[in-house]
Amino acid sequence: MSVLDRLDPPSAPAGGPVPRPEYPRPQVVRDRWLNLNGSWEFEVDPGDSGLERGLRERPLTGTITVPFAPESELSGVENTDFLEAVWYRREVTIPADWAEVGDDAHVLLHFGAVDHDATVWVDGTEVVRHRGGFTPFTADLHGVAAPGETVTVVVRARDHRGIPQARGKQSGLYANKDCHYTRTTGIWQTVWMEPVPGASLRRPRITPDLGARAFDVRVPLTQNRRGHHVVVTVSDAEGVVASESTPAHLDLAPSVRVVLPAERVRPWSTKDPHLYGVEVELHDAAGDVVDAVRSYAGLRSVAIDGKAIRINGEPLFQRLVLDQGYWPESLMTAPSDAALLRDVELGLEAGFNGARLHQKVFEERYLYHADRLGYLVWGEFGDWGAGDFGRKDDHQKPTTSYVAEWLEALERDFSHPSIIGWCPLNETHQLLHDRITQLDDVTRAMFLATKLADPSRPVLDASGYSHRVLETDVWDSHHYEQDPEAFARDMAGLKDGEPWANRYDEGPISLPYRGQPYFCSEYGGIWWNPEEAAEVAGDDRSESWGYGQRVADEEEFHSRFAGLTDALLDDPLMFGYCYTQLTDVFQEQNGVYRFDRGEKLDVDRVRAVQVRPAAFEKGDD
Repeated sequence: MSVLDRLDPPSAPAGGPVPRPEYPRPQVVRDRWLNLNGSWEFEVDPGDSGLERGLRERPLTGTITVPFAPESELSGVENTDFLEAVWYRREVTIPADWAEVGDDAHVLLHFGAVDHDATVWVDGTEVVRHRGGFTPFTADLHGVAAPGETVTVVVRARDHRGIPQARGKQSGLYANKDCHYTRTTGIWQTVWMEPVPGASLRRPRITPDLGARAFDVRVPLTQNRRGHHVVVTVSDAEGVVASESTPAHLDLAPSVRVVLPAERVRPWSTKDPHLYGVEVELHDAAGDVVDAVRSYAGLRSVAIDGKAIRINGEPLFQRLVLDQGYWPESLMTAPSDAALLRDVELGLEAGFNGARLHQKVFEERYLYHADRLGYLVWGEFGDWGAGDFGRKDDHQKPTTSYVAEWLEALERDFSHPSIIGWCPLNETHQLLHDRITQLDDVTRAMFLATKLADPSRPVLDASGYSHRVLETDVWDSHHYEQDPEAFARDMAGLKDGEPWANRYDEGPISLPYRGQPYFCSEYGGIWWNPEEAAEVAGDDRSESWGYGQRVADEEEFHSRFAGLTDALLDDPLMFGYCYTQLTDVFQEQNGVYRFDRGEKLDVDRVRAVQVRPAAFEKGDD
C-alpha cells in the first residue's frame, strides 16, 4: 500500500454532487472538513457600488457554480465583459460535531484563490480581506461563528482595470488577443471550512536533506502551551521509518529533524518518484493528541555545480514544456482533478520530464500529481499586468503587493518535491538605466524574498529579457527563431561565455552574464493549426496566432521541432530547455495538443526527438 492511499479524507460531504469535491490541500490533511463548492447567490456590481447599495445585507439576484469564475462556461454565468466587482452569498451550517476538537474550537474558512481583491463578511462581520488573485487566504471565525451554527457568508471580489495588478495571461483588452486570454474574476478555487483547536498546527515546512538522510520539519504553531510537544513520524509502504519529537512551548515554530535508517533511504527522482508519508501531531502534557495533520515528502536534492544544475547529484537534463493551465470550459480552474492529472500525463507522453508553470500559481493539487509522477516543476508567479507590455522605456512598475503575494505562494508550495526552481518574474521589458527603477527594486525584493524563504532551490530573477539581479542563480533567454540553423548559431555563444541574451536595439536590458547555469526557457512555439484553410498562410493572424512563420503541414512541424530541439540537446553546457507549449490556448495555436487536450499531431515523434541522451548528461562539464 502506498503512503498516499490514506492521505485524502472523503472527497465531499453527503447531500448531492459537489464540483471539484477532492480535498484541496494535499500536504496538510485533516479528516474534518466541509466543501463549500456548488451553488452560491451571485451578482455583478458594474460600478463597484454594491456596499453603498446594500448588497452585503440583501439576497443577490443570480446564482453561480463555485469554484468556476463567472467568465467561464462551467460557472453558469459566462459573462466575459470587464467585471469591476462581483458579489457572492451563501448560508452555511457548520457541523455540530466539530465541537469535538475541543472547548476552544476555531472554525477556519479557507479560499483557494479569489481574483483580485477580496473582502469577506460572516453574519455582517468582516472576517478577512486579501489582495492577490493567485494565492490562498483564511478567515478564523472564532468569536463570529461556532460549530452547530448556521451563518451567512458574503464575498465581494474587485477586479479593477487600469492599475498595476498581477494578472498573468488575462487579457487587458475586451477580447482575447495574441497570447492573452479570457479574464478570471472572483472565486476560482475551492472554498472550504475546517475546525481546529485554539492551540493548533499551521502548515509544516518540510526540507529534505539527502546527504544526511533526513527531513527537517519546521512546524509553525498558533500558540505555545506548557507541556505540549510536537511529534513527527515518517513512514513508507512497509510502515514507520523514524519518529522524533520536540517541546512545543519554547518556539513558535519548533523544528524536528527526522533521520532515516540507511536501509530505508529511497530518493525521489523522475524515474522513481518515491514519497514518504509524514504525520505531524501536537500532544498535550498527558500525551493526548490535540491536533494532527497528514502530509508527505520526497527525499531529493537540488545543487549548482558550475553551469550544471544537479538533481540528487546527477546532471539531469531538464526537458520542460510551458504549461499555461487554461481549459476552454473553465479557464484557469481545472474542470476536474482528473484534468490536472491529465496535463502531467500528456507532458510525460510527449517526452517532457517537467514543466514551467507559466504566468500562474497553479492549483496545489497539480503539484500533488507532479510529486506522484516525478514531473519536474519550475514555480512561477503570474506577474504580467504591471504596465504596458512591450514598451522599452521606464514603464513596468510592479508594486509591493507582488512581493506579498509571491511570499504566500512560496509558503504554500515550499514542501513539494517536484518543484526544483523558482521564477518570480517573467519577461520584464525595460532598458537598463543609470538610475535604479521601481522594476529594479521589486525584482531584487522578489529575488531576496525567495532566497530567504527557500535557500534550498535555485532562483531565476526574471525569465527571459531583463536580468537585473547580478547574483541570480540561473540565467536564461527566450528565443523564438524558427530557422533551426539560425537558432543553433544564436545559441552557440554559451561556450564562449556569451550566451544568447534578449535585448533591444537601443541597448541592453540585462546586467552582464556571470557564468551561471543557463537554459533557453522559451523556444519553439511552432505555429500549426491543421484545420485552418489552405489559403490562410504566412503571417496572417486573423484566425489564429503563433510565433514567426507558420509551418505548411505536420511534416514541417516535426522537422522544425527536431532541428530546434537538437541544437539545445547537443550543447554540453545547456542544462535544459522549455518548449512553448503543451496545448493550444484559445487563439494561440502552437501547442503539442489541442486546447481540449485532444490529439493534434504525432506525439510519438515529438517524444522520439527528446528521449535521446543530452550532451549535458554525458559529461561533468
